[in-house]
Amino acid sequence: MNAARRSPDGAFRRLDLTVQRRVSGLLQGETGGLRLGPGSDAEELVPYSPGHDVRRIDWNATARLGDPHVWLTQAEHELETWVLVDRTPSMAFGTALAEKVEVAEATVSAIGIVADGPGNRVGLGILDAGGVRWRPPTTGRRVARRLLTTEPPSPRTAEAATAGPTFAAALVELGRRARIPGLRVIVSDLLPADGTWERPLDWEPPLRRLTARHDVIVVEIVDPRELDLPAVGHVTILDPETGRQHEVDTSDPRLRAAYAEAMRSLREHNAEAVRAAGADHLRVSTDDDWARLLIRLLRRRARHPRPARSRAATATH
Repeated sequence: MNAARRSPDGAFRRLDLTVQRRVSGLLQGETGGLRLGPGSDAEELVPYSPGHDVRRIDWNATARLGDPHVWLTQAEHELETWVLVDRTPSMAFGTALAEKVEVAEATVSAIGIVADGPGNRVGLGILDAGGVRWRPPTTGRRVARRLLTTEPPSPRTAEAATAGPTFAAALVELGRRARIPGLRVIVSDLLPADGTWERPLDWEPPLRRLTARHDVIVVEIVDPRELDLPAVGHVTILDPETGRQHEVDTSDPRLRAAYAEAMRSLREHNAEAVRAAGADHLRVSTDDDWARLLIRLLRRRARHPRPARSRAATATH
């Protein structure tokens, strides 16, 4: 993965080949009609206006309501996707096959390639220590290539941070990017930026609001060394998000057990919070085959698509 970073065009070609072989087309046809448009399944009953297909008039509703009403239908192939990828300093960490940020970028790019299709558009948000950079919707393949080849690198230290939005604030912005129901993908390590793990976490309310309107996938990136401390004696641990340093004795089994329990509790809470919000949750480690795990999720979603969210339903939230 690190070698791929030295050759961005080569990284994109290899990723594109992997995706085309293993996951291409899985978002096509399984979107569940997230936008209203030409389709086959009835979606929303609305007053008739010139241009509507008269064959879609519901005569029972027309007689009951006194004015012609027509069923709009689900769009079967058009999908608007927005992706938020976390590039904050905590993501610049990896002790296995890659850094977390590399796995995140590959995952986002793969989703862009999979979502590429007629009428589909993918927008991109990049959250780093300097704030959020939003890129307007375009074709999924263009987003994938841009993320891997032309986007500037993100600051990797807390010292470079500005007073930009937090992860929770970025989720609020994500919900405001477009009002049309669609797919929203969030890729992050879900680590508290301020070093405090008070429950509920600040990103939970905006995530619930996001899932009330959109179909949401949360991809949580972890590294094995974040889950368990190795027994290597006295070490200085740097919090990449805050810049604070901590002297710890990793040879103390009580310290290692307390750390492992805290991380286990945080990860369990993250999973429960994502599920409670109504989003799909995928956890990927830097020592995992991320492509295999992503394929498994997309195939499950293809077999069991989520119900479409109509404008009438989302207007109540």
